[in-house]
Amino acid sequence: MTLNPSIEYKSATEIKLFQEEKLRELIHYLSQNSPFYQRLFHENGIHPQAIQTIEDLHLIPVTTKADLSEKNSEFMCVPRTKIIDYITTSGTLGDPVTFALTDKDLDRLAYNEAISFASAGITANDTMQLMTTIDRRFMAGLAYFLGARKLGAGIVRVGNGIPELQWDTIMRIQANVIIAVPSFILKIIEYAEQNGIDYKNSSVRKAICIGEALRNSDFSLTTLAQQIKAKWDIELYSTYASTEMSTAFTECHAGKGGHHHPELIIVEFLDENNQIVADGEAGEVTITTLGVEGMPLLRFKTGDVANHYSESCSCGRTSMRIGPVLGRRQQMIKYKGTSLYPPALYNSLANFGFVKDYYVEVFTNSIGTDEIRINVLSFNQTEEFEKQLKDHFRAKLRVAPLIEFVSEEQIRRVKYPENSRKPIVFFDLRN
Repeated sequence: MTLNPSIEYKSATEIKLFQEEKLRELIHYLSQNSPFYQRLFHENGIHPQAIQTIEDLHLIPVTTKADLSEKNSEFMCVPRTKIIDYITTSGTLGDPVTFALTDKDLDRLAYNEAISFASAGITANDTMQLMTTIDRRFMAGLAYFLGARKLGAGIVRVGNGIPELQWDTIMRIQANVIIAVPSFILKIIEYAEQNGIDYKNSSVRKAICIGEALRNSDFSLTTLAQQIKAKWDIELYSTYASTEMSTAFTECHAGKGGHHHPELIIVEFLDENNQIVADGEAGEVTITTLGVEGMPLLRFKTGDVANHYSESCSCGRTSMRIGPVLGRRQQMIKYKGTSLYPPALYNSLANFGFVKDYYVEVFTNSIGTDEIRINVLSFNQTEEFEKQLKDHFRAKLRVAPLIEFVSEEQIRRVKYPENSRKPIVFFDLRN
């Protein structure tokens, strides 16, 4: 297996021609096997032979999360007898959606994660400790396990939570790479400090971080990442992926965005009118999967808004890079004349040691505009600290949300429900 595929080092023209050949194969496959896309082509008068280039994609309507949810079974391109594994999305923006993977799809998932790990400098000599779940129909944990196996690296499937077990395993197995949510890394640091564990001299040298931003839009470290680095000087690598795309965009040592794998996915960046955004503008990540057999997607809008970069990376790769996700399109908040995404709120909260945990609600107020309430679990619940929080938001974001102090029991009940695979931080209660 080639850990650094040559296509990622080709010219933009060569990458485009390569992807267009793959695109034509996909269009033919969908026209023969996908009930959803067969109907879409027919209803819109689209002849599969007319789609020859990347530019021709604009002739095809986008696929939405509502399409996937409402017509889920119509995306299936193979008989059920070919399905090996069933995955569901986390349902961040709606009801969870089921994805069916064939044996070929599992091989593709393993290849994707292996070359993504390689982007972050991981080799067969490394041992990784998985601090996310691999069960509950969760794709990410499965992808990490399969990718490590494909790469030839060791992987220890500890799962999420339980800092004591994480440290016991690190000491026992001597893992040198951890795969974790950044805020959980702070929790295992805190546990180590409270229990006399010499974590700075442990075997861990690197972390693959998921679920929370490590970098701002200018690639500087977020407050959360700075806090980790100030305590524990390990290498931090951000990775971006979703169940729908079955593909990861992982940083290299340069830390300038997640690298695109042209052999696995075509990516467009669209505005609210489904038009390609200009260079330098943020757009909604819209993907067309390549090489997926069970449930391939064509022009699927992920909901994630990000910038992209086409200049060559210092690592030598010439393929496109995706910058930090600014937020979800549907979660954009228009608050007192300012447009913002929830991650901006999370980053500001990370500045306060007194904030132990939190979740954010946005709702429609009595005059019909957006209102933000941040529910905070804090050691300090004074009016002075509330004012300090609001003043900080005004300085950073020009607006001050409502602050409500809540109990640990409420945080546990609302943010960490038993049926959820990951914490729920944002609640959109708008009309």
